[in-house]
Amino acid sequence: MERFYYGSTIAGFLKESESSILGKLGTADGFDTTRDQTNAWVEEVRLLQSILAGIEGWIFFEYSIPRLGKRVDVVLLVKGTVLCLEFKAGSERFETADREQVWDYALDLKNFHEPSRDLVVAPILVATDAPDEPFELRTCNYDAKVYVPLCANAATLKDAIGFVIGSASGREVDGLAWARGRYSPTPTIIQAASALYSNHNVEDITRCDAGENLKTTTDFILGVIDHARKNREKSICFVTGVPGAGKTLVGLNVAMKQFEKKEPAVYLSGNGPLVAVLTEALARDKVRQERAAGNRYTLTTARREVKSFIQIIHHYRDNALAKLKMPIVDGKLEIDPAKLVRHEEDGYSEVEHVAIFDEAQRLWDQPHLAAWLARKKGVRNFPMSESEFLIWSLDLRQDWAVVVCLVGGGQEINSGEAGIAEPIRAANETFPDWNVFISPQLTAKEYAEGSVDALLAKNGKVQRDASLHLATSMRSFRAENLSTFVGQLLDRDPAAARSTYEKFCADYPILLTRDLTKAKSWLRTVSGGSERYGMICSSQAFRLRPLAVDVRAKPDIVDWFLDDITDIRSSLFLEDVATEFDIQGLELDWSCLIWDADFQYARDRWIQKDFSGGKWKNINAPERRAFQLNAYRVLLTRARKGMVICVPEGDRGHPPDDTRRPEFYDATFKYLRSLGLKEIA
Repeated sequence: MERFYYGSTIAGFLKESESSILGKLGTADGFDTTRDQTNAWVEEVRLLQSILAGIEGWIFFEYSIPRLGKRVDVVLLVKGTVLCLEFKAGSERFETADREQVWDYALDLKNFHEPSRDLVVAPILVATDAPDEPFELRTCNYDAKVYVPLCANAATLKDAIGFVIGSASGREVDGLAWARGRYSPTPTIIQAASALYSNHNVEDITRCDAGENLKTTTDFILGVIDHARKNREKSICFVTGVPGAGKTLVGLNVAMKQFEKKEPAVYLSGNGPLVAVLTEALARDKVRQERAAGNRYTLTTARREVKSFIQIIHHYRDNALAKLKMPIVDGKLEIDPAKLVRHEEDGYSEVEHVAIFDEAQRLWDQPHLAAWLARKKGVRNFPMSESEFLIWSLDLRQDWAVVVCLVGGGQEINSGEAGIAEPIRAANETFPDWNVFISPQLTAKEYAEGSVDALLAKNGKVQRDASLHLATSMRSFRAENLSTFVGQLLDRDPAAARSTYEKFCADYPILLTRDLTKAKSWLRTVSGGSERYGMICSSQAFRLRPLAVDVRAKPDIVDWFLDDITDIRSSLFLEDVATEFDIQGLELDWSCLIWDADFQYARDRWIQKDFSGGKWKNINAPERRAFQLNAYRVLLTRARKGMVICVPEGDRGHPPDDTRRPEFYDATFKYLRSLGLKEIA
C-alpha cells in the first residue's frame, strides 16, 4: 500500500477531474469516508487546482506520518522543498494547537523520513477564513532546513506557496521515490503506545531495523501464548534488550494484541508515573478519535478501557493478596473460599491468562516484601518474593497461563529490588511444570551476575531463542552515543567522554550554565511544534529552593507530561521539577538538568551526600551510592534532542550559606566544561 491516498505530478493533478481525484481519495480511505472529510477534500482540491498553475513538482494528499499516527493533508514537492499544508476549513483563527500540528509534521519528515533529510521543509497552516497574516521565512534553531510555520487563508495561500518557493534553489525531486522513501522514526513511548492503540503496526512506527526486531520478539511471544492456549500449558518468557530497545513497547504491543482478540492480558509495571501517563495519554487519544468520528464517548469510559490492559503491578498484587487465608501458617499460601466465588474456568485465579511484568528485575525480594506487608497491611510471615507470588497468582489457573518478564540490567535505583535471579529461581524451583523461554543474552553478567546458567542447569523445560533479545536501540535518534558519553562522564573518564561527545555534539547539543533563567530561555528557544521540554533534578536535590525549585513539591506527572503550555502544571511552564523517580521510563525532547550538591565532583571522585537535619551528610553505603549514581544516569539520558545542565553558583555571600557553598558546585561545573560542553552565551 502507498503512504498517500492520492499522488501525482502537479501538471497531472491540474488536468484530472475533481470527481476522479475524490474517487481515488475515497477508495484509498477504504470507503469509510465521512461527509465532513469529503467536503474538506472538495474544498482543498478546488482551491489547489485554482492556484497551482505554472508550478512544476508533485502533489500528495493524505501523506502518512507513522510516528504520529496521522496524515498530512497535502504535501507539495517543488524545487527541492517539501511544503506541508494542513487545512482547517472554515476556521477563522490560526490556533496554537494547529500551528504545532503542522510543525510536528515538518519536524517528523525532516528527522525521520530519509529522502527529506537533505531538503528544505516548510509547514503552512491554512485556516481558510482567518484574517491575513504577514509571511516570514524563519528557520528553527538547530535545524536550519525547517521553517517555522507560515499561516495563510484561502485567499493568501497562493502567495504563501510562492513566498516559499521563490527563495528555493534546490534540485528537482522524483516524487514517487520521495513518497516511498524509508521512514525511520524513533517515537517516545507515549507516541508509540498511542499509535499502537490506534491500530498501527509496530514496524510502521519505528525505525525499520528496530521495527523488525520488535515484530520478531512480539510474534515469538504471541506464538508462545497460542501454543500454551492450544495445549493447556503454562510458560514464562524472559525478554532482554539493549538500553532503549523497546522492551516496554513489546509488552504493550502483546497486551494490545490480546486485547484486540478479546483474550484478557495485562501489562504490569511498578513504574507508577509511566502507567499513569500512558493510561491518560491513550484515554485522551481514544476520546479524540471517537468524537472525531461523531461518537459520544467519555473520558471515564476511555480510562476504564485502557486500565483493563495497563495496570500498576502493586494493585494487581494487592488484589491477589485479598484472596488469601489469614494468618499465613507454616509458610504456605492458601485461598480463602469464604472470600471468593470459584469460577468454572478460572478457579480462583485472575481473569487474565497473560501477565507482562515490565522491569521484572525491580520486583521486591522476599525480606523486603514481607517487611512491607507486615508494616503496611498487617500480613505476617509472608513467604514469597514479589515475582514468585505473581507467578503463583497465574498458576492458580486450571487451564493455561503465560508470564512475560521484560528484563533490564544495571538500572537499580531502589533498595529491595530482587534482580532477575529471583523470578528465574521461582520458575525453576516453585513452578517446575512451567516451560521457560529465555534470551541467550540473559546469561550475561549484567543479569543476575551471570548466574542464570547455574540456576537453570537442571531444568529440562528451558528453551533459548534469540528472538527474545532486542538488539537495536530506538532511543535518541540524534545521539546513538549518548549513553556511552554519560557512562564515561559518571566513570570520571574525561578524555574518553570528550572524544565521544565530539562525535555527536553537532546534532545533540549539551550546554552548560550557572543561570537557571538562561537555561529556561534556551529551552523555549530550541523547541518547536509540540516538542516537550522540562526541568529535572535528583530526588536528593534539597538545596535548590533559593532558585524557586522545591524537590519536595511533587508534580502531577500526568499533567506535567501531557498538558500544554497554557497549564501551570505542565512541564512546559517550567515551574515544577521532576525527579528520576517521576521520569524513569519516560522522555522529554529537551531537558534542563539542575545539578545540586548531593553529587559533587572533587579531585577525580564523586562526593555523594544526603541532606538531613539541615546539613549535607556523606553517603557511604555502597548500595546507596550505586542508587544515586544510577539516578544521575537516568537524569542525563532523558532528553531525545539535547539538554542544558545548570550548575548553580552557590551562595557567595559573607558569611555564605553552609549548605550552598560555592565549592560544592564549582568543581562539578569545571569538570563538565572539561568534557567539551559549552556555556550558553
